[in-house]
Amino acid sequence: MIDGPPPEVVFSHDGPALADGPLVSVIVSLFNYADEIEACLDSVLAQDHPRLELLVVDDASTDPSASVAQAWLTARGARFERAVLLRQPRNLGLSAARNCAFEAARADYVFVLDADNTLMPSAISRLLQALEDAGAAVAYSQLVYFGEAAGLGVGNVWRPESFKEDNYIDAMALVSKAAWAAVGGYSPMDYGWEDYDLWCKFVEAGLVGVYVPELLCRYRIHMTSMRHTDTTTERTRLVYAMMAAHPWLDLKV
Repeated sequence: MIDGPPPEVVFSHDGPALADGPLVSVIVSLFNYADEIEACLDSVLAQDHPRLELLVVDDASTDPSASVAQAWLTARGARFERAVLLRQPRNLGLSAARNCAFEAARADYVFVLDADNTLMPSAISRLLQALEDAGAAVAYSQLVYFGEAAGLGVGNVWRPESFKEDNYIDAMALVSKAAWAAVGGYSPMDYGWEDYDLWCKFVEAGLVGVYVPELLCRYRIHMTSMRHTDTTTERTRLVYAMMAAHPWLDLKV
């Protein structure tokens, strides 16, 4: 499912298994977040779940993101059973970066994290427990917004009908790698909504998610991000692309 040419391996560390229990892969998509990537990786380092694999995919950043991530991994990569930095040969977009990381992940469970966001220390362990207890395809929590605005997210229990009019589950989630593969991974979306499309594919495949109503993930708000600057044209394209892919949706332009 890798989109485009294979990535370059910039850094790789393999260590022994650090404990009993399931290995979890944390994948970090990185593009021009040199100022934020260390805080993101620090929050992964602080997880209380012992068995972690960390994979960072730099999507051909034009700032020092890759070198900052490489220096961090060189200094702290030994905490992980495996730590890898991959660099895309050119900017291929978020879907391709995530699919690349999923392909490279060795664990059955993969946590999806963007480079400007952070986790609470118990995020992985709590989501893993919920995922295994429920036998679900994905586990997700409530969000805390931080950065240029503060507040709480809109996460709620998994109901297929709730996706009909909008997405309410962020990409920050613990995903079964088998479930990701079963639906063909992330679809390329020119203007975003990759996670929404994935959840819709889960619904169509009869896969279910489990909601952990705890504040486990922190989402950085940029007032200049797509969340705040969607143009009418971009939203229209997204809406029509989503409804073409998932005709049961009833999205408003």
